[in-house]
Amino acid sequence: MKIILFVFVLAISTGLYAQGISSHYKIYDVKKQKPISIDDIVADMAHADVLFFGEDHNDSVGHYLEAELLKKLHLKYPLKMALSLEMFPTDVQLEVDEYLAGLISEKNFIKESRVWGNYKDYRPLIEYAKQNGLKVIAANAATRYSNAVTFGGLKVLEKFPKTAFNFLPPTPIDTVQGRYYEKFTATLGGHGMGTMKIYQTQNLWDATMAWSINNFIKANKGMKVLQLNGRFHSDEKLGTLARLKQLNPKLEILNISSFSDEGFTDPKWEKFGQLADYIIITDPTVKRSY
Repeated sequence: MKIILFVFVLAISTGLYAQGISSHYKIYDVKKQKPISIDDIVADMAHADVLFFGEDHNDSVGHYLEAELLKKLHLKYPLKMALSLEMFPTDVQLEVDEYLAGLISEKNFIKESRVWGNYKDYRPLIEYAKQNGLKVIAANAATRYSNAVTFGGLKVLEKFPKTAFNFLPPTPIDTVQGRYYEKFTATLGGHGMGTMKIYQTQNLWDATMAWSINNFIKANKGMKVLQLNGRFHSDEKLGTLARLKQLNPKLEILNISSFSDEGFTDPKWEKFGQLADYIIITDPTVKRSY
């Protein structure tokens, strides 16, 4: 009953229920070169450990699909699923755990876990995890560390007290070069010292999320993880995904790249084949969540 109610409330809250959500997204399997359903991705997870869902943060359809995917993965692998989120920093793991256990109010949780401004988009995931006893990994680096790196570079982390590394990956954190760096600088519009420091912050986020996921998997043998992050962190299997694979080469990792596209009615899938194992194109006419 809880699951049925959850899906109904989620659909109403996203404004997609009356529109018929299935008409607002299309999924493509790059390896099989054919359209598929969410259920096909769920089935493929039988042989994988981690599934990255790379989102556009304001994509209403993408947020709906994340919650639907979590539900289906949990139903298929009821004792093995956990959720990992870019949207929560590692230093609020305690608050996340306390809320999931029903020990603190939602009001306190929202305030003390420093939720994103669009928390309403992720709330259905947290509530589903709470109702069904799923573990949630607060995976990302706290803003205070990100800001420090943006101003002082990654070397500034070496000045932090040892206790800070309860929430941070070991140093030194390398600054990845090659394709990932070229993509980043193209996005920001060129090279420069300012760009490099921002890029080092990007590397901190990637390293922290990979470290958080790997720590969880090492401590919870046999668990599968659904990781949600902005798609730049995992497209082309770069960023966070690449760092996780480097930390734990034995992991089997799949990734989704989800975004709206003007070619939604007649997708040119071959344009996006390098991005992920699965491509989800969402309807650009659906109102963004912000």
